[in-house]
Amino acid sequence: MLLKSFPIIVAGFLSAGILLGQQKGNVPYRKFSVSTTFLSLTNFESKETNLQHYEFHFGYKIAPKDRIELKVATWKLFEPLGIPLWDEKFRKESEWYPGRVRESGVGATYQRLLWKGLFAQIEVLPLRKTYFDKDDKKVGNGFKLYTSYHVGYHFKFFKNRFFIEPQVHCNYWPIDTNIPPEFEEVENRWNNYFLFEPNLYLGVKF
Repeated sequence: MLLKSFPIIVAGFLSAGILLGQQKGNVPYRKFSVSTTFLSLTNFESKETNLQHYEFHFGYKIAPKDRIELKVATWKLFEPLGIPLWDEKFRKESEWYPGRVRESGVGATYQRLLWKGLFAQIEVLPLRKTYFDKDDKKVGNGFKLYTSYHVGYHFKFFKNRFFIEPQVHCNYWPIDTNIPPEFEEVENRWNNYFLFEPNLYLGVKF
């Protein structure tokens, strides 16, 4: 459902950015920012597939083309992250965990403007993992080192007060420890990376 609606959401925000963001003259230089992914606003799916995804970035522009951010995120997975979007088993019940995995962490982000609004970005996010069975009973803890690599475009509007960033990123987690055997059986069917995830971030500057 979210994947089908993503192009519509992006088109809507881009249209708003273009219509409202036509600016003339000097644009205020703002160093601080707060942003979130559109996924934080879409936690209305059924209980079985609701990711309960919440993510916030607190940024500081250290130079005209460079921004660093503190990233705070949490989500609750019902299937392995390594299932490709185009695979027929994506979101199929046969690949679901025997329960849920809550992942939460605080990490860091670096963004570099390459040309106009085009940017590249890298994120490193250490995650604490908590495993729950189907009765929502805790069955273990683990650790994951989650990294992601982004390419996108920064659209600013309302005199550089608001911005949107449609982007695509690839995710890789080289460390993933203490997986309970019943979860590991499902996890081992898939890779420890996820390619070409579309996303959209919305933010405010001050």
